[in-house]
Parts: sequence; C-alpha cells; structure tokens
Amino acid sequence: MSLVVAGKAVWVVLVVTWYVLRIPFERRSRRTKIGRDSKDMAERLRLAVSAAGLGIVPFIHVATGWPRFASYRPEPVLFLLGVLAAVGSILLFRLTHKALGRMWSVSLQLREGHQLVTSGVYRTLRHPMYSAFWLMALAQVLLLPNWVAGPAGLVGFGLLFALRIGPEERMMEEAFGDEYRAYRDRSWRIIPYIY
Repeated sequence: MSLVVAGKAVWVVLVVTWYVLRIPFERRSRRTKIGRDSKDMAERLRLAVSAAGLGIVPFIHVATGWPRFASYRPEPVLFLLGVLAAVGSILLFRLTHKALGRMWSVSLQLREGHQLVTSGVYRTLRHPMYSAFWLMALAQVLLLPNWVAGPAGLVGFGLLFALRIGPEERMMEEAFGDEYRAYRDRSWRIIPYIY
C-alpha cells in the first residue's frame, strides 16, 4: 500500500471515528433543552466553512484525487506524525465529550441548567474541543499530501476558531460571571502552558 493510499485511509478512519464518537452525545444533548442560543447566520456560515475545510474538500480529494496538480510526494515521517496527530485528536475529542456530557453543543448554545465544566480535560484547557479540532486539521495536512486538500482543514477550522472564540468566551462570562473569570485565569485556551 502506498503512503498516499495509507494517508487517505487513515484520514477516512479519523473522520468516521469522530462522527461515531459524537453520535451518542449528540442524541443526549438533543434531549436537553436549549437555554440560550447564539446560533445566528454568522455562526452557520462559520460552521459551513469549517465543514468544507475539514470534510468536503478533503473528501473530494480522497475520492477523486482532485486537485491532482497540487499533490506532492508523501514523506514517511510526515505520515507517522499524521497518524500520531489523528490518534491524539480522537483521544482528546473523546475526553472532551465525556467531560461535557449533556452540556455539549455543536454551536454557541447553553443548555437549560447549564453548568460550567471545569473537571477532566477541562481542568487545564478551557477549549479542549478546539484543541482536538486543531489536531485533526494538523493530521489532515500530514496525511493528505496535497497543497489544497491538506491545509483546507487548517484554513476552514482556523476561520471558525478566530471568529468564534471571542463570542464564545463572552457568552460564558455573561452566563457564569466571576466563576468563569476565575476559571479563565487558572486555565489555558487550547495549548497547556502556551495559549
């Protein structure tokens, strides 16, 4: 099996695993009423751009090879780093969902009776779900040796992150006040001891 095929196969397993892991949490969160919904047209657009970069563009590449002109020769070291990033993203994704439980939401929403989660992986990171998505996007770059499909996830998710992190933290501060401010002061956004 060539590294190109192996990289595509690992990427498919990564994406399928993410969706399979998310299904029970999505079902559970649907049963909990939304107390505050900030999912407006801008949020829908951010989600669409992220989905295009992390799903649609790489899927087209994996299925068809398009755009062929942007492909380059894969390197074994990059492939192995991609596998490690994929595994790390899956583990972090699972830990994040487990810690959030019924408080999880795909968008800027707070559930009725929403509680600030500061345990588990949230003890150190305020946004470990974003950390998991960054690892997924990094895995995509390393696994898909194509100058369009590979970095599409970094671009798509990067735009979502840059445009959403401020509103999300403001929403949490409005909802939880001093409790959130104290948590923010003792935790990191997405990378422990760095950011």
